[in-house]
Amino acid sequence: MPDQGKKYFSAGRMHLARKRKGLTKTEFANKIGVDLRVLSAYDLNEYYPSEETLEKIEAATGFPRGFFYGDEVNIPERDIVSFRSLSRMSARHREMALSQGAIALLLNHWVEQLFELPTVDVPDLSHENNPEEAAITLRNHWGLGEQPIRNMVHLLEDKGVRIFSLAVNAREVDAFSLWKDDVPFVFLNTRKSSEHSRHDAAHELAHLTLHKHGGPRGRQAELEADAFASSFLMPRSSVLAHATPSPTLGSLIQLKRIWTVSVASLNYRLHTVGMTTDWQYRTLCVQIARHGYRVYEPNSAPRESSQILPKIFVALREIGITRSQVGRELFVPQSEIEQLMFGLAISGIDGGGKSTPRSQSAKLSLVN
Repeated sequence: MPDQGKKYFSAGRMHLARKRKGLTKTEFANKIGVDLRVLSAYDLNEYYPSEETLEKIEAATGFPRGFFYGDEVNIPERDIVSFRSLSRMSARHREMALSQGAIALLLNHWVEQLFELPTVDVPDLSHENNPEEAAITLRNHWGLGEQPIRNMVHLLEDKGVRIFSLAVNAREVDAFSLWKDDVPFVFLNTRKSSEHSRHDAAHELAHLTLHKHGGPRGRQAELEADAFASSFLMPRSSVLAHATPSPTLGSLIQLKRIWTVSVASLNYRLHTVGMTTDWQYRTLCVQIARHGYRVYEPNSAPRESSQILPKIFVALREIGITRSQVGRELFVPQSEIEQLMFGLAISGIDGGGKSTPRSQSAKLSLVN
């Protein structure tokens, strides 16, 4: 355990743990029994928590003592993170998500000391004229052609994207992404249907490629990302080849299996490629909403899982390191490690549809 001399106490780590717990400064001060002015003094290194207060900090956050004596940790700034439903997200949930992102960065850094993860191959496409052209460019760059993408999680991992589960119990927190030291990260709400999670992954891929260096923000950026995701998952020529005129809700439910997308996404895509009129599109929207298909996905595909995370922990186990030991190495609760893998680190399941031309099999090797 690090030397716990008072001069090494990290107020930044204390606030990371506080935000991960979803506590405001006032709520946190009340839980640890100090005045807000004292909490501010901790931030300025004017005072250090007493032994009694440290015990209360541990109890309030669930983080072990050693966590608060490590190197400073930077919580990702809101300005460099792409959130999907930012306008509907509370500040509390946003801070919980960002603090989880900071823990994932810690875990990823620790893992990269032991393993060589896939090389990053996520190009900057901000120069493209529109999202659909960007999606075509990326498909060509990755050699995907027009075939449906079998598994989005496997594909992104193969291209060097680090994918983690987003464990915030709020539906409006869909997903987010960020670049850190030229490495792309995507956090997915794995409690959603496979189809919706695939769209979220493609949506965040859009932000990573189209908005890496800034550019549009807010509503315009979200519209661009949605258009990219739709085009990336359902290439125009593929949709035109398979769709039929005057689709019904029943035919959409059957057709969506080709690309493993939601029935609402397919309805939108058919309209954007000119296969349905405004009236047909709106009629299908009403039917989709009436059946509850905006929340519940009919004939949902199996959930996609990670290839990298299970390989990492199998390899660690082979050299005698368990998940609980990883938590102790990082001085974070084991539950935090588990939540970063929730819904991802299970036995490999491929998505529906036809396979892509080349197998996405992310490589992993120990660092010598």
